[in-house]
Formats: sequence, structure tokens, C-alpha cells
Amino acid sequence: MQKIRVVIADDHAVLRAGLRMLINTQPDMIVVAEAGDGLAAVHQATETKPDVVVMDITMPAMGGIQAIEQIRQALPQTQILVLTMHDDTAYLRSALAAGASGYVVKKSADSELISAITAVHRGQMFVDLASSSGAIQQALLKEPSRPGDPKSLLSQREKAVLTLVAEGYTNQEVADRLCLSVKTIETYRMRLAEKLGLRTRADLTRYALEIGLIGPGKFPHEAGLA
Repeated sequence: MQKIRVVIADDHAVLRAGLRMLINTQPDMIVVAEAGDGLAAVHQATETKPDVVVMDITMPAMGGIQAIEQIRQALPQTQILVLTMHDDTAYLRSALAAGASGYVVKKSADSELISAITAVHRGQMFVDLASSSGAIQQALLKEPSRPGDPKSLLSQREKAVLTLVAEGYTNQEVADRLCLSVKTIETYRMRLAEKLGLRTRADLTRYALEIGLIGPGKFPHEAGLA
């Protein structure tokens, strides 16, 4: 019997060890490589050409969303299953838009991961709904999954505002840079919050980092985020 070949990408070594043990105990699955960051995930995937990559979203060096895009471009036959702590609309939409075939939150990994790997390997979509707060189901209803750039969820102006907010500029500074009023910037921030389901500056910054609007070097100190 040919086993499903899996690559695990997560920056927590203990979690990777647990996932490896869980997957390798299955008679039809085997872990062929591991990665602790997004760049390593892309490298390991292109080297081993697995059937499925189990991918975290928040990782150093390169975020999971960018890694998904690169792996899908290089290995269109490889399926990608996101395993993440993020149980919200924005991350799900970005993952599906980048090319992921499945999305499972970590708190239900013990019960759902094996079924999810099997499903995406068969070419099916798998989204863990049972443990979600309802955001995932709403995201699927509002936004059909399709290949493409997750940044396409936003207009050019929204991306400009998000980038500057994520880089730590105040509403007044963003307004000055874009030659708009502060009230207009506040309106754009409200639109971003509604569209992405992210309310705080810290959440917006993390999202901008994940989809590649800003780089790690521009990530503000979290203690100063509002």
C-alpha cells in the first residue's frame, strides 16, 4: 500500500514531534520531512514532493500564507492543510485564496487531523467547523474558495491604509501620507475591521505580515500596539 507522504511545517518542535507520532502511527501515512519556518517548509516540500503539507500560519522567516503560495506554484499536485491556532475569517480566507485545501484549528487536531489529511489527499476540501466559533462557517458562506492572491480581498487604497497602520503610523500620519482626511482614514480602518474580522492594530499588523504587505523588519513592538 502506497502511503500518503506528509511534510509538517510548524515552528514549535514539541508540536511537530507530537504530529509526527500521530501521523506515523497511521498505516497509510508517513512523515517525510519537517520544517520550523516558512522558508524551510518551501525547501522541504520542493525537495521531497509530498502528497500533503501540514502548514502552520504564524512562523518565522516566511509566514505560512506566503509559503502556501510558493509551494502551490512549485508543486500544484501537492495539497496543503493549514493547522493553526487562528479561528477567524480573515486567516481562513487568506489560506484558501493562497491555495490551501483544508483548515483545521489546533485545539481539535487530535480528532480532526487524520481525517483532514485523508480528505485533502483525495482532492476534497476539509474545514474544521465543529470547533469554530462560527466565523469559519460564515467565511465559507460569504467567500467561495478559489486560487489567487489573498491581497485581492482588499482594494488598493485599503491595502495602502493597512500597510501604513501595520507599520505603526497613527491615523493622522496615514492621512498625511495618503493626502486624505483623518476621518477618511478612520472609515477605511472600520472597513478593514469589518472585512477582515480584525479589530486591533496588533491583529491588523499580524495579518499584513502574514500576507506579505510588510516584512518582519517592519513589525512594530507589540507592547506599543493599540
